[in-house]
Amino acid sequence: MLCEDKDRPQGPELADIFRIYGQAYRERYALSLPMLKAMQAIESCRTAALGGHVEECDECGHIRISYNSCRNRHCPKCGGLAKEKWLAERKRDLLPVSYYHVVFTIPADLNRLALVNQQAVYNILFRAASETLLELGKDPRHLGAEIGFIAVLHTWGQNLMDHPHLHCIVPGGGIQRNTGHWISSRKGFFIPVRVLSRLFRGKFLDYLKRAYYAGELKFEGKISHFTRPKVFHNLLVGLYLKEWITYCKKPFAGPQDVLAYLGNYTHKVAISNHRIMGLENGKVTFRWRDYRDRNQNKLMCLEVFEFIRRFFLHILPPGFVRIRYYGIMSNRNRNKKLKQCKEILIVFPTEDLEKRSMDWKEVLLELTGFDLSRCPQCRKGHMVVKEILPPTGHSPPQIISSAA
Repeated sequence: MLCEDKDRPQGPELADIFRIYGQAYRERYALSLPMLKAMQAIESCRTAALGGHVEECDECGHIRISYNSCRNRHCPKCGGLAKEKWLAERKRDLLPVSYYHVVFTIPADLNRLALVNQQAVYNILFRAASETLLELGKDPRHLGAEIGFIAVLHTWGQNLMDHPHLHCIVPGGGIQRNTGHWISSRKGFFIPVRVLSRLFRGKFLDYLKRAYYAGELKFEGKISHFTRPKVFHNLLVGLYLKEWITYCKKPFAGPQDVLAYLGNYTHKVAISNHRIMGLENGKVTFRWRDYRDRNQNKLMCLEVFEFIRRFFLHILPPGFVRIRYYGIMSNRNRNKKLKQCKEILIVFPTEDLEKRSMDWKEVLLELTGFDLSRCPQCRKGHMVVKEILPPTGHSPPQIISSAA
């Protein structure tokens, strides 16, 4: 159900929805262990269930109780400090060149297969996209250099439905192997989209076919018919005939724009709390952007169980890495190749926060300018820990009067 977009006050949080409807949802549907853990963590995040501490201002005596975060990567409240530290590290890696934003998307025909085989299909997505960029970067017809990039997996669209795609941030240039010189891409141009798309399509489907015949894919429920090789072959044929959606946006205005963009995308979860506008009569209302309708901001109303179902589409397998680095930016090459790039482009070294002895509050102050130790009441004193609160082991019930 679609609703007309209007200005509304901040609504409930995802944790509120889970606390009110989570038990009923768990009783009706069988959830995987990662889903159960994510729901429990989000319900408990920043509540007495996880413990915390009491602080008192040394100037005015103001008391503040702070509860611990769950640190689950799917929680919309967590990840802020991790994001800032990650951005500080990426700032250290930035080069004074143009940066491109390349997006690789798999067709909707593969969404169900991807949900049942997240680990396998998402790894194939990373592999096909990374090999496409690295191979075309080395091709002298396009650049003729060893490039590097960051790839970030998103599995959702604005409507919370499954939409697996990779966001790749690529410097516009690379190191020429024979000379060791830096080669810049042509202004406003990286690699033709059609070339990217078709090579990516071929690589992805080749790896998917190999996984199928190696018995590495599962076929359950609505995709059980793909166990028949002829049916799977017909799927591949249809996918080969499609034009896959791959696009390269215009270059960022500068390295700082790259950082701003990365901050919005890297540690993002399927839906943030500020997008949830209401919970009423068993329905959740949230903001979304309709890309098919001139990027208009709208409101969508879903039955609460459907909302939870869509959120759970994006719970990743335990240990799955959704931010990866390739080429000259890969972990094994960063110290050598990226250092070489900085020397060529005359980039001065910056201080590494991790090499300094700082607690998390000091890191937050260094990175954001926000002093969490400053008293929010008098703005003069500092908050001092007076008492440690042990975990209670359960989430307190939260009741919202508008919920049915």
